[in-house]
Amino acid sequence: MKNGRIIIVLALAGMFLSSCGYNRMVDLEEQVTSQWSQVENVYQRRADLIPNLVNTVRGYASHEQETFVEVVEARSKATSVNVDADNLSPQAIEQFNQAQQGLTSALSRLMVVVEQYPDLKANQNFRDLQAQLEGTENRIAVERRKFNEVSQQYNAYIRKFPQLIYAGMMGFEKKDYFEAQDGAERAPEVQF
Repeated sequence: MKNGRIIIVLALAGMFLSSCGYNRMVDLEEQVTSQWSQVENVYQRRADLIPNLVNTVRGYASHEQETFVEVVEARSKATSVNVDADNLSPQAIEQFNQAQQGLTSALSRLMVVVEQYPDLKANQNFRDLQAQLEGTENRIAVERRKFNEVSQQYNAYIRKFPQLIYAGMMGFEKKDYFEAQDGAERAPEVQF
């Protein structure tokens, strides 16, 4: 008799959990986690390209040591900021963004140095690295957009009825988005 009750309770619990969309919430949350990993992957690709780029530029512009140090330090900081996919809080994403923005700024300063060396700009190795870096920047934008899309799907699903009732009880919380950096709405000032 006792085993029969346990089976009935388990059967009812299974029906309850499946009807509340638990499995779908798990699937969507896993998509968010997977996409976050892909975002980190493309940022890592960018970080991996930087030492080769710096070494190539260093061969032509050895007296630009301060710029090289800034790039290496920014790369180190950017690769040291790790965000757990289970803790995608606004603060964690902002900290990650700031570290990546620091690296982007340092790379911009490196590219200004490059402009002063026409022979370097003509170097095939440098051009290949620059093309890879540009492609990686495009990948970053694509993966960030995809991350926002899967986060939006997940967030919308857990906020709909009846999932709204069960999501909080089962630990499914809203995921945050990548947002544009402060000042991104203004065009950069270019001086020649």
